[in-house]
Amino acid sequence: MKIISTTLLVLFFLSSLFSCSTGSKNKSDGILLNEKGIYGKKEWAPMLNYTLELHKKSTHKKAYPFIYDWEEIGPGYYYAPAFGHWDIVNQAEDAFVYDKEFGIRQMYNDIHNQTATGMIPGSIWMPGGKSQRDTAEWNTDSEGHPPIWVFAVDDYVEMTGKVNLLKDFYTALIRQITWFENNRKAVGEGFFYNDILLKLWESGIDEGVRFDETGLGRWACIDATCHVYKMYEFAEKWSKELGFNPFYFEKRKNELNKFIQDSLYVEQDKMFYDIWAVKNPSLRHIVFENLWPLITGCATKQQADALIDNYILNPAHFYTPHPISTVSVSDPKFELRMWRGPAWNSMTYWVARGCLNYGRKDAAIKLLEKALDMSAMQFAKTGTIWEFYHPFGGNQSELLRKLNQGVSSPSRDYLGHDPLIAMAKLYDELVNQKK
Repeated sequence: MKIISTTLLVLFFLSSLFSCSTGSKNKSDGILLNEKGIYGKKEWAPMLNYTLELHKKSTHKKAYPFIYDWEEIGPGYYYAPAFGHWDIVNQAEDAFVYDKEFGIRQMYNDIHNQTATGMIPGSIWMPGGKSQRDTAEWNTDSEGHPPIWVFAVDDYVEMTGKVNLLKDFYTALIRQITWFENNRKAVGEGFFYNDILLKLWESGIDEGVRFDETGLGRWACIDATCHVYKMYEFAEKWSKELGFNPFYFEKRKNELNKFIQDSLYVEQDKMFYDIWAVKNPSLRHIVFENLWPLITGCATKQQADALIDNYILNPAHFYTPHPISTVSVSDPKFELRMWRGPAWNSMTYWVARGCLNYGRKDAAIKLLEKALDMSAMQFAKTGTIWEFYHPFGGNQSELLRKLNQGVSSPSRDYLGHDPLIAMAKLYDELVNQKK
């Protein structure tokens, strides 16, 4: 049975408020980053300048199906050119440092192709480039993506004070919540990604170890449930800021919060899991996805501190020389293959932000500094920005992508998971606060 409340139906028609009111040119001209390195350590400056130039190279003029100039995931991506998924959110976080208006335009591009059902497409595959496609292509039915765009929109509003802009995104948020309630509601409570059924990797964790087991049903995934929790939290917040009644969103947020803290947590392990792993210890794995309650702020303070001290800052788990490893180095399924062990800078960035939700600047500084140090080291060796990194600082050639894919190593000149400028800026802010 479809779950579309009267409240959601009414809010659907608020789309007439959509104004698309941003329109400045991209100003990424190197003013904010120079050879001396304005953000972070001087050793990071060459890498950060290269990252800024890569942003410029990846920016294209407005073209179907976008309403503004758009940025691809990176020219070195094996399936370039492409736009979207949670990559564009990471890229927007970088853009907020050098051109806030360009960053928010990417969020407008992201929601522009939302379907009538409320689904926001995952990756949009653009024509030309390496792919030699004739037209833009994307899935409008079965493959969404993690809805972390709400973080970026809220960040923009916090930075600029442009609360009125929320009316452009509010309707898209409510419609996407409706899509999740209708299409990704788990048995009982919580939400799932269709990786559990179809292995299409809409969670963004391609071939993640959690889904090695087959025959699983529509069970609550820790990441999907946390992502929807955060959508409800922002729906509550934005409702208040726009003068709407937040009651329903607050109610659902609190219900999901209790479910995550009580039903997706194993006290003995001090760890969150998917519900099938909570019920069956043999299916438990220590993976990055288990940290979303920290990132979204729905863990208790006690639970968050346990995650940070026992796992995130523990070299036996995620605190590798290049943090964080996407799978604990102590997990039997750890390997140097895409999403099954290597470090992704975007995930380090979000985990660092999660630590700040609980006043753990110490952990955030350590994570950001080590990740940027190691990324700069690899840049000095290879002259490029990588899709993902060797967690022990070894040779990038040791890393593998997905099996049976025809490409063996991570993509070079890849921006989608490298918000390095945002990371360096955040590092500076935290270090200065500490002083």
